[in-house]
Amino acid sequence: MKFVLLIALFCSYSINAQSQEFNPETNDVPLYQLASYTNVGDAAYSIEDIQLNNDLIYKPLQSENHSVGFTSDNFWIQFKLTNSQATEHVYYLETARPITDVANLYQIAAAGTERFKSGDQIAFSERQVNHRATVFKIKLPPNSTQHFYVHLKSDGETINIPLNLYNESEFLQNTYHQQLFLGLFYGVLLLAGIIYLFFYISLKERSFLYYGLYVFSIALLQAALDGLLFEFVWPESGYLNSRMVLITALLSNLFLLKYCEHFLDIKSHFKNIVKYYQVIYVVIISLFTCIFINEFTLKITYPISNVNGLISLLLILFTVFVMRYRKIALDAFFSIGILFLVIGLLGFVMNNLSLLPNNFYTENSAKFGSGLEVIFLSLSMTNLIRKLREEKEVSQALALKKSEEISEVKTYFMSNMSHELRTPLNAILGATQEQLEQQNGAVDSSCLEIIKNASYSLLSNINDILDFEKIEKNELILKHDVFKPLELLQQISENWKLQAENKGLHYTFQIKGTVPKSVLGDSDRFIQIINNVLGNAVKFTKSGTVSFEMQCVAISNTTSRFSFHFSDTGVGIPLNLREDVFDSFSQMRYDNKRQFGGLGLGLTIVNHLVKRFEGNITIDSEEGVGTDVYIDIPLEINREKQQKPLNPLNNDSNAEKHILIVEDNVMNQMIMKKLLQMNSKFTFEVAENGLKAINMLKETCFDVVLMDLQMPIMDGYEATEIIRSGQLGLKNKNIPIIAVTADAMQETQQKVIDMGMTDYMTKPVNKALLFDKIGNCTAFFAKPA
Repeated sequence: MKFVLLIALFCSYSINAQSQEFNPETNDVPLYQLASYTNVGDAAYSIEDIQLNNDLIYKPLQSENHSVGFTSDNFWIQFKLTNSQATEHVYYLETARPITDVANLYQIAAAGTERFKSGDQIAFSERQVNHRATVFKIKLPPNSTQHFYVHLKSDGETINIPLNLYNESEFLQNTYHQQLFLGLFYGVLLLAGIIYLFFYISLKERSFLYYGLYVFSIALLQAALDGLLFEFVWPESGYLNSRMVLITALLSNLFLLKYCEHFLDIKSHFKNIVKYYQVIYVVIISLFTCIFINEFTLKITYPISNVNGLISLLLILFTVFVMRYRKIALDAFFSIGILFLVIGLLGFVMNNLSLLPNNFYTENSAKFGSGLEVIFLSLSMTNLIRKLREEKEVSQALALKKSEEISEVKTYFMSNMSHELRTPLNAILGATQEQLEQQNGAVDSSCLEIIKNASYSLLSNINDILDFEKIEKNELILKHDVFKPLELLQQISENWKLQAENKGLHYTFQIKGTVPKSVLGDSDRFIQIINNVLGNAVKFTKSGTVSFEMQCVAISNTTSRFSFHFSDTGVGIPLNLREDVFDSFSQMRYDNKRQFGGLGLGLTIVNHLVKRFEGNITIDSEEGVGTDVYIDIPLEINREKQQKPLNPLNNDSNAEKHILIVEDNVMNQMIMKKLLQMNSKFTFEVAENGLKAINMLKETCFDVVLMDLQMPIMDGYEATEIIRSGQLGLKNKNIPIIAVTADAMQETQQKVIDMGMTDYMTKPVNKALLFDKIGNCTAFFAKPA
């Protein structure tokens, strides 16, 4: 009797659970708590079969992203939605993973049943909503309650059952945040992959090649999981699209193992462990073959490849631990990077195996792990560069012979590297800074801060490499502008004072003598000299004092000598290395185990810049005691009365500026728009290339043009020539044109000025500098009446 009562109670609960209605406007509980699902196995039921089958047992969803694991079964989910208002409401339902093969929504209404299709086994154009994710658009008539069914099926991959319901504004906002997150993630991966392939092309070291290929394969794997390959590469679906997750996952596994094998030099250190790597290579090849045999082998490849990936990560960890145990030199940044990768991919694999709960962090653990890994492994590459440099010194004669052959290619390579790296950096830094300003401490922004600081670190290294190239070819030329040295010195000192105090150091700054209000010279290089020397003092000092003293003495009516004394109680320089202190990469000769970081180019660049200023630099250092650096720089005093530049932020005329942005890169367009929107006096329009800019100038009156240089159809150079030729009228002939480019080569700057552009600035774009340049160049440019 008790058993019968329990059965009756269960049936009553099931009927009650299935009859609960969800009102998106009033319900406080999430939709999944009022929904249920059933597994019908291999049965290919129609919606009519499901509705008429009273024997199906529906179970409640256990979480907001319920997972049923690796399966090829058919799953049906049911729920009811209510609209209690007198107007029609539109919602967007996001469910399943983007790579789910079959995803259909059935809306049961009095007039009949409507079917909406999604999934990646149909053409992308056949989806109800053209979105990378599995999304359906639901229209609820006024004062109605409707029953919905969702049918999901996969070919053996894991199936998740989220039921996220959004109104139109929430859906657009969620899509924007997803695009921003994905843009940052793929931007970092693309940037890292390009860098490592550039290094491989230059250095022919296979570690760079395998790591670059690994980064690209990880990007392709995530793009497949996110539905981006289906949307943009194989929109018609098909054979390859259904197998791309496995193909890219196995390639990522292979290239990661090959990278670790070469970077850690496993063949030299562990001949026995190499056998385990070779076994996994055989397993990967076998799994790769199984993908293409039949549907059964494809189905079993999903869980086996995840287990194999887990074993590969454990093998890498075991190798690292053995190297640590045997005290074999291993870069700390490499260990940290691999640790983040292992944690991220371990979470991803265990999530696929249903060993971890499903949430945002476990779903995107591979993205977080890969992103942090790229950052830390980028820092570790300086050790590999040092190793390669030492190896090349052994074969110096051969390297010298080849250097003449690559000399012409080097400039082209540096120019392209500057453009290709600064373009995505501009987007990454701009988007990251905007998010940080919007959050304003409201939520944890540590990940964004990591991305921003790592991007600035990478940008600094790029600038050092470009400057080193100019110095080697004796092509570095100083500008001759007016600047205020006292303001610059105080700003620099405040920045380094904060960093010194954060390390627990005592910092002092003292100025002696009368400092001219303004001088003539290159302010950027002046700042670079101070920053590099002060940066070394803070970086190489673990405890004690860092002092910065400047004495200004007039040596004539037109010239003042700026004498700098930098003193620290840091590690000092060994006696046998003092003669080489100004050599490039000299830091790599120190036995500091890379605890201080850097490329080792700082003092090399400082030495050459001081000579360009016709000054001198001397260094007095004692190992274990500290270092003193003395720099003398003569600067011409500016006797002319300076007119305060007109800035759009404090322009008394309050005149609006209509700006034409000429930029082909969509992300850079977005960044420029957001920067200009911060000033209410700016309005703007966008042209994707020089030809469209020419046509827009014919029809619309603009105050200033922000011109990119490298664009399709018509580049910035050709467009500027047409404008300055007078073909567009006298006003446009004299319109201010500011070059905004990712090409930081000095030859480019001189070229744009020579051909008639008003000013020049490089990406990533600094907002304050951009506003100053717009204000200065438009100060004397008035719109015609």
